[in-house]
Amino acid sequence: MIKKIKSLLLILFIALIPVNLFAANEKGEDLNVANIVLEHLADSYEWHIASYHGKQISIPLPIIVRSHTTGQWFVGTSENLPAPFYFDESHHGKIYEKLPDGSITRPIDLSMTKVVMQIWIVVIILISVFVWCTKWYKTVDEKSDAPKGFVGVMEMFVMAIYDDLIKPSLGEENTKKFGTYLLTIFFFILTSNFIGLFPLFPGGANITGNINITLFLALCSMIAINVFGNKGYWKDIFWPEVPIFLKFPIPLMPVIELFGIITKPFALMIRLFANMMAGHAVILSFTCVIFMGWSMGVGYGLGLNFFSIIMLLFMNALELLVAFIQAYVFTMLSAVFIGLAHPAAHHAE
Repeated sequence: MIKKIKSLLLILFIALIPVNLFAANEKGEDLNVANIVLEHLADSYEWHIASYHGKQISIPLPIIVRSHTTGQWFVGTSENLPAPFYFDESHHGKIYEKLPDGSITRPIDLSMTKVVMQIWIVVIILISVFVWCTKWYKTVDEKSDAPKGFVGVMEMFVMAIYDDLIKPSLGEENTKKFGTYLLTIFFFILTSNFIGLFPLFPGGANITGNINITLFLALCSMIAINVFGNKGYWKDIFWPEVPIFLKFPIPLMPVIELFGIITKPFALMIRLFANMMAGHAVILSFTCVIFMGWSMGVGYGLGLNFFSIIMLLFMNALELLVAFIQAYVFTMLSAVFIGLAHPAAHHAE
């Protein structure tokens, strides 16, 4: 029974992806694959649900911008955006302001875009899940059986990440300091990846495929690494244990080590961003192939339909695996880099 339910959910998941594309192409318009992919990957000021007979069904999101000319704030939605503000399609639909001299500029923009709203949805989901699990633990004593069902699955994930990944990288003492942060990072990325694969509201926003989000996550890890690094860490950077000619008179190794302060979080940022964005782009591209085939004729349509559906099933299954792997890898590398910033404690362990 459970296997049948899973199969039905997977088929429904695949079937729902092309809904918007079909609606966009129902009048026989040519598909622009690049524009469709970029539109679905980009952030927006409204949550597009579907298109029906040329009518866009979407949820307008709160827009909060400050004018450079008057200094006044505008609070509203995309449906009533006043002049001199406008959406600049050449800059991915971002809000720009036209100044009196004819020039344009970006106003201070604190709008609740699609990605921002998706982040809040992820936060609400995580808070609800862990509050629920916490209530279960408060109602049992040490002699009770191990948790079962959903609580048991969550405990398995937490203990696997905490005991098998964080502790070996940080040691006992540093695990108490940074364990909470690393667990938060793991479950935030994992939940964001999973909900981003669901094509309908309240899912579909590609949070970790947005480089601004991965940049922020990488900066958080960079602060945890460098701000809280001990004296041994900074000694290894400015005076590493290498032959003297590699650090004096030309400080070759110290320069390389200093450069590593930037490259480590940069690698975290690009790895997560590129993998998640690429997966979404490939899935959308195979979806477009279905409609491109039908526009070429019935024979091409039937053949490409079969090929695209097989590839969509494969890519969605692969993306579920990648969603977990990327959350795990980001957490693992952050833990390793933080552990390297505490060499004395780590060696003692």
